[in-house]
Amino acid sequence: MNTLLTIAAKEVRDGLRNRWVVATTLLMAALALTLSFLGAAPTGTVGVGRVEVTIVSLSSLTIFLLPLIALLLSFDAVVGEIDRGTMTLLLSYPVARWQVLIGKFLGHAAIIAFATVLGYGAAGVALAMSGTEIGPESWRAFAAMIGSSVLLGAAFTAMGYLASTLVRDRGTAAGIAVAIWLVLVLLYDMALLGLLVADGGKTVNAGLLNGLLIANPADAFRLFNLTGFKSVSQFAGTAGLAAQVQVSASVLLAVLAGWVAAPLALAAVLFSRRQI
Repeated sequence: MNTLLTIAAKEVRDGLRNRWVVATTLLMAALALTLSFLGAAPTGTVGVGRVEVTIVSLSSLTIFLLPLIALLLSFDAVVGEIDRGTMTLLLSYPVARWQVLIGKFLGHAAIIAFATVLGYGAAGVALAMSGTEIGPESWRAFAAMIGSSVLLGAAFTAMGYLASTLVRDRGTAAGIAVAIWLVLVLLYDMALLGLLVADGGKTVNAGLLNGLLIANPADAFRLFNLTGFKSVSQFAGTAGLAAQVQVSASVLLAVLAGWVAAPLALAAVLFSRRQI
């Protein structure tokens, strides 16, 4: 455990030197505060919006922005260090390869988590100081959104590590990372919509649709935050979807956790067999 924490701390220090942590945190905080202050526009009110509005806005922001940040942070975590020769030096120490990979992942995941919690937490502080009456259920939904955002960032960080162990060139790893973002964040839902239109309800039933939705970590995140809490689903216009999607919040979180564990485990296996 000490070895993992040491390697993770090194990655965090490297992130601070590269200003990744500061830049990512400031970006998340700026966008979160903007959405929290202007998020009430859909209700016809300008000013600090309700927590439900902020959750809907931040959930949409998270799906597009956080996976991209995670992939950009992690796509060269392995292949980049091999190219620079620092991986050979690191492996000369008495550490297992899986410890190196998991330790580096923990460091990058900590950077994403720190930026997300601090950035989105700033929006929560702004809401609390606005004087708007906010109930406990709303705060629980907001906390769940932050926690699931951290999990989504970790999932795409793990996929970035997998891309980094699959190839021997940084450019190819970057291309794979961009392809992962395009497919899972943009193209998947468009393809699913096209399938539903073409099928006309003949083959794709509710159960199959649920399976297709939760197979994508971005959609699992969206369903968890927009349908997992009644007040948010009604405000987001997804109350009907919440009634149709028969998937519990715990299952959706398990799907996100699986998207962290599976790519990371495969990356560890590939890295252990790689010639350096």
